[in-house]
Amino acid sequence: MWKSPRTGGLAALAIIVAAAPLAFPNAYFYDVAVNALFNAVVCVGLNLLIGYGGQISLGHAGFFALGAYGSAILTTRYGLPPLAAMLVTAGGVGGLAFVLGRPILKLKGHYLAMATLGIGIIIHIVLKTESWLTGGPDGMGVDGFSVAGFAISGDRMWYWVGAGLLLVAVWLAQNLIDSPVGRALRAVHGSEVGAEVVGVDTTRYKVLVFVVSAVFASVVGSLFAHKNAFITPDIGSFFRSIELVTMVVLGGMASTFGAVIGAVILTLLPQFLTAFEDYEAMVLGAIMMGTMIFLPKGLLPSLRLFFAKRRAAP
Repeated sequence: MWKSPRTGGLAALAIIVAAAPLAFPNAYFYDVAVNALFNAVVCVGLNLLIGYGGQISLGHAGFFALGAYGSAILTTRYGLPPLAAMLVTAGGVGGLAFVLGRPILKLKGHYLAMATLGIGIIIHIVLKTESWLTGGPDGMGVDGFSVAGFAISGDRMWYWVGAGLLLVAVWLAQNLIDSPVGRALRAVHGSEVGAEVVGVDTTRYKVLVFVVSAVFASVVGSLFAHKNAFITPDIGSFFRSIELVTMVVLGGMASTFGAVIGAVILTLLPQFLTAFEDYEAMVLGAIMMGTMIFLPKGLLPSLRLFFAKRRAAP
């Protein structure tokens, strides 16, 4: 039982996130860790879309930004409680993903990539130009997050919120993967025509996973906005979307825990490369190129395959 990803893997992840603060010497490490946890949750949802559904999205940061701005506007300007604002925004983003997903997910390959890229760019432009609502390029302030009068403040408290959210996200993803929906998604990824032949409603399942991944991003965006107390349209930029996709690919597509690892590595790695100053981007690019060349399936699946061969060797 403990060797299965649903139980053993989740238990191991819980132990790691519970023990990690023991190595944090100050509040700055908590802040970086919270960003890593938030990125990991978004990547868990995005991995369902890319790794299991086989559908690329180059505009996912747009849903993250909509979650952030939706909660910011509803709480700051309309006085909605933060939790209610987060849920309303997630529902709105999910509805938007459903409406956009039905026509867009009929596309394949680079056509789908261009369509999702267009969604992200449109969202980014709207957030920058509609200054009366979003504050424009200067951004806008956001109220703190509280539930029933209990305020969540400080990096340490936000760390545990992020850790709990990640465990819930991984648990939901693993259960979805092991359900009939997950089997249908793998069939669609393997061969869409073959899946349709055996009776799988491919459009329905592709739209479903698109909506789920968008809701994941929206919820994290809402919490990110409340934690940082200030947001700008740059959180929904094209480069942010590419960063999220890179995290999923680096960790290993079709691997929930691989997506978590990829998100954590690419969030923490720039912190360790600050010593290289002007060459930081070059070193980061070289590390990623080396990983893709020598571990083409991503970090976790490649390491899993390596150790499996070692065990099988006489």
